[in-house]
Amino acid sequence: MENIKRFSRNHPDKPRAIQIAGWIIGGIALAVIFAFIFGYFVMLLWNWIMPALFGLSEIDYWMAFGIILLARLIFGNFGPGHGKPDERHKNYFRSTFRKERFPKWNNFKKWRYYDDYWEEEGEEAFDRYTEKRKMEKKNEQED
Repeated sequence: MENIKRFSRNHPDKPRAIQIAGWIIGGIALAVIFAFIFGYFVMLLWNWIMPALFGLSEIDYWMAFGIILLARLIFGNFGPGHGKPDERHKNYFRSTFRKERFPKWNNFKKWRYYDDYWEEEGEEAFDRYTEKRKMEKKNEQED
């Protein structure tokens, strides 16, 4: 009986196809509305600042909308971290499954001293460390 309820078409926990289609159409409509509002504010800001500051002419709504599209094509996504290698790595170290290994307080500022350390201590310190680790592993295997 439980299995029949779980696979039933009228199960209240699962959204219907009409609801999913409604959410998709509503999301697209909302995105279009925000794009038009954003274009209007770009037009207002341009007409307020650019003619007075640089002596440029005023623009209409569609020119402002075109400026937004042009900026999107030239500069890419306006969101944070998409396609930028430094942002990708920053988000990797910020992710939840890495928190125990790289705590929040560890912001890697001390890495700027790495080159100085390597010049002063050099390969000898690294060799000592690797020998110590090899000995520890060897002792663990013997036990």
